[in-house]
Amino acid sequence: MKLFPAIDLKDNKCVRLTKGKDETSKIFNNNPIDQAVFFEQNGCKRIHIVDLDAAFGRNNVNTKTISEIRKATSIPIQIGGGIRSANDISRLFDMGLNYLIIGSLAIKDSETVRLLADRFKNKIYISLDVLHDKIMVKGWNEQTKLETKDVFKMYNLSNIRGYVLTDVENDGMLSGLNLKIIKKNLKLTTKKLIVGGGLGSYKDLENLNKISNDNLEGVIIGKAFYVGDIDLKVGQRLIN
Repeated sequence: MKLFPAIDLKDNKCVRLTKGKDETSKIFNNNPIDQAVFFEQNGCKRIHIVDLDAAFGRNNVNTKTISEIRKATSIPIQIGGGIRSANDISRLFDMGLNYLIIGSLAIKDSETVRLLADRFKNKIYISLDVLHDKIMVKGWNEQTKLETKDVFKMYNLSNIRGYVLTDVENDGMLSGLNLKIIKKNLKLTTKKLIVGGGLGSYKDLENLNKISNDNLEGVIIGKAFYVGDIDLKVGQRLIN
């Protein structure tokens, strides 16, 4: 299991939101390229990027910054946010990004996403953004009637790499990972699972590390790093 530091992009700046709400954004670094380089220099094995502007329908705001992050670093990058067409997917892979996280499109058009997973084998994750047991889409602004088990039925037999599970209610709250929901979903798939939402302390990492499951690929760290609650190197040692 690895620690994946997050760069959430808004107006080409590194920000954090609370519960995914656009109006709560707070800038933590005006230069996300330098932030990405810092993550690589401090031993991180992958960077997690969210294009918030794209997620909220403001396309192409951060394209140059994402490209510059790719050029400035050599470790794998996974990106999500506003990936809503086959053209978006091809464009991001052409930019040299390693993994894509698909949310709304995966719910809206599972057939297309499964076909894309055949083309880009082991490079696509499906986003499981969960609020009160239901999947959220469109920048977490719309709640569906689907639960994670329904999405697993769509994709467990496909060529996706795995899923990114986020507890929306806890995201940005530093209130602790929802271990119950993590354990529950690990039982429902043999694909890789990356988790996020609520990580706030070293104790959270220690508790997560007690879950013995080879499919638990990583945990996303966001605000806990930016406010200084978790040191990257210490955190990585706790879960490696």
